[in-house]
Amino acid sequence: MKILIKNGRVLNPATNTDAVLDLLTEDACIKEIGTHIDATDTDKVIDASGCYVMPGLIDMHVHLRDPGFLYKETIETGTLAAAKGGFTTIVAMANTNPVIDDAHKLEAVYEHARQYSPIHVLQAGSVTKGMNGLELTNARALKNAGAPVLSEDGKTVMNAALFREALLNAAALNLPVLDHCEDIHLKGNGALNSGSIAKKLKVEGISNAVEDTIIARDILLAKETNARLHICHCSTADSMKIIKAAKEDGISVTAEVCPHHFTLTDEDILPGDSNYKMAPPLRTRKDADALIDGLKNGTIDVISSDHAPHALYEKTEDIASAAFGIVGLETSVPLTITELVIPGHLTPLQMAEKMSYNPAKILGLGTRGLNVGEIADITVIHPDIEFVIDKDSFASMGRNTPFHGRKVRGKVLFTICEGVIC
Repeated sequence: MKILIKNGRVLNPATNTDAVLDLLTEDACIKEIGTHIDATDTDKVIDASGCYVMPGLIDMHVHLRDPGFLYKETIETGTLAAAKGGFTTIVAMANTNPVIDDAHKLEAVYEHARQYSPIHVLQAGSVTKGMNGLELTNARALKNAGAPVLSEDGKTVMNAALFREALLNAAALNLPVLDHCEDIHLKGNGALNSGSIAKKLKVEGISNAVEDTIIARDILLAKETNARLHICHCSTADSMKIIKAAKEDGISVTAEVCPHHFTLTDEDILPGDSNYKMAPPLRTRKDADALIDGLKNGTIDVISSDHAPHALYEKTEDIASAAFGIVGLETSVPLTITELVIPGHLTPLQMAEKMSYNPAKILGLGTRGLNVGEIADITVIHPDIEFVIDKDSFASMGRNTPFHGRKVRGKVLFTICEGVIC
């Protein structure tokens, strides 16, 4: 199949390209990039005038809930949501039931994805067996079965000696470790950010130190072990200082931020609405501004969703007892454009860098750029289309979002994976 994308603003961080060009795909690859490409014999022509044409977006942090929690999400619904949101590749976290802690379980996910997913699914392997924090998994076997990363996301390996051993094993295999940083002893029964809002709503708070102490610990362990550490869902101002200092020290650390953390603060929380409850929690305006600065100055490498679908009843309980997490695959692009690109915090090319180029590098996927001969994974976005987020239109089974009814700009028009429109 041949697809010609005409007159789009091609954004390719791999070559620092930001220009209006045509792009032709044939079968699974990009065949030609240039001006005035002949449309003869093409199967489909897409007029991308006024649109961003980006390398297929990559979300490094997704909870597909499959296997074991199919009442929340399935591989089929989660990947349909990803495709609708502009993502051609996602990394699924390992906190399923059973936990993805051995090669057999990981291979079963890939077999299921081959049958039901329109996009690329990469499955993380857990750091410890059963995610119990007691015994390490066989990292080599997980890598050989196709795990691009190890991650205990949803939990922190609290035993520093055990985590140090995990980092040594991962370093020997050149496997990145995606790190959920949360001191469970400091967190206690916290539900929202520590401060006046938590007090007003009469729930226990989660201090910034809950996150920052583990980030500092794990960066020092990564320095000692020469491991590749990726800090998940940063939310605090001090995390930016710690990560920036680590990078300046030459430590192999990368970091991500989620759209909800640079868009909302705890002041936005509506009383009784547990859709504002996530881990880490929404912080202060000072913290959110620091995250935006971190994106601008390169401290933050990646924008990820931390897509975490839950059943309705799990998010209609009171805030103290409701589940942590929100969905994000179908809102990441418009929130990034509305909150970062339109105000000028990021250029469209930098957006492509944070949402495609950098994730590809961290995951060992090459550039995944818009270059002749490369795989035809492409996302076409019209940045000027304004719409209202409607949770009832989501492809995801999850409706747990604080953004329902929010007016945004930036609509994904086409997601093309291996030369096929999803």
